[in-house]
Amino acid sequence: MATKLRLQRHGKKGKPFYHIVATDVRAKRDGRFIEKVGTYNPNTNPATIDIDFDRALYWVGVGAQPTDTCRAILSYKGVLYKNHLNKGVTKGALTQDAADKKFESWLADKDSKIQSKIDGLGKAAADKVAAQLATEKQQNQERAKALAAAMAPPADEPAAEGAEEQE
Repeated sequence: MATKLRLQRHGKKGKPFYHIVATDVRAKRDGRFIEKVGTYNPNTNPATIDIDFDRALYWVGVGAQPTDTCRAILSYKGVLYKNHLNKGVTKGALTQDAADKKFESWLADKDSKIQSKIDGLGKAAADKVAAQLATEKQQNQERAKALAAAMAPPADEPAAEGAEEQE
């Protein structure tokens, strides 16, 4: 049986949420599947990806072909890289310890990149809020000055009226 790893759409219109599933190629997109491997939520920034790493690695290892989007997700989480390293161990190109060490260093680097993006997004949001607050304070001060000027009695008019009465 030919199997695929693909996305199964769920969620509301305009708010998609996907399950990553292993399925027979003849099954419908949202139809029967063999196993649910994970979830993908593109509505968050960065996108939330939750994968059962061992099961995804198993399915890729036994020959399940991921679709283009699913391949990108699996690559992002390191499943395809781990499969590549495991094939190298099988062929004798490197040892299991060396493969594990390579994967752990790649994973640590990937986690630091993801965390820096999350921190950058949080800092950008905080800066935006601070800039909006400063703009609002400035506008409020200008409005207060304009209101104070409108409410204050004009100083020139009483002096002009007094001069007219004396003549």
